[in-house]
Amino acid sequence: MFLGTHTPKLDDKGRLFLPAKFRDKLAGGLVMTRGQERCLYVFPMDEFAKITQKFQEAPTSSKAARDYMRVFLSGASDEIPDKQGRVTVPAALRQYAGLDRDCTVIGTGSRVEVWDTAAWEEYLASTEQAFADQSEEVIPGLM
Repeated sequence: MFLGTHTPKLDDKGRLFLPAKFRDKLAGGLVMTRGQERCLYVFPMDEFAKITQKFQEAPTSSKAARDYMRVFLSGASDEIPDKQGRVTVPAALRQYAGLDRDCTVIGTGSRVEVWDTAAWEEYLASTEQAFADQSEEVIPGLM
């Protein structure tokens, strides 16, 4: 499970040091793709395989499903971290997420998200109060 918030920097070659506590789970390979709210999603290879299997079950007659899969999968890049735990973030994905130097990497359970630090801080500031004030069940049966 991926948890926590980390603040690595992109180097001049577009490489990102993965947080040490995430490296073992991602060492065998990962898939990086467009996420929602202009962040990047990073999945271990086996988790990405589960997601793509579920995509295969989606009805091709659904325009929303086709649109989502196209955007999600067309931006996907499979990567293998180097021995120092660095992974190259493809230029198109850096552009999509607005990544320049300062990044925030968060664990969200089964995936990692990579954010531009300023965008993450803005997102968190805009959603933290709603999180604190939530009085209805958001995920059925959880809390």
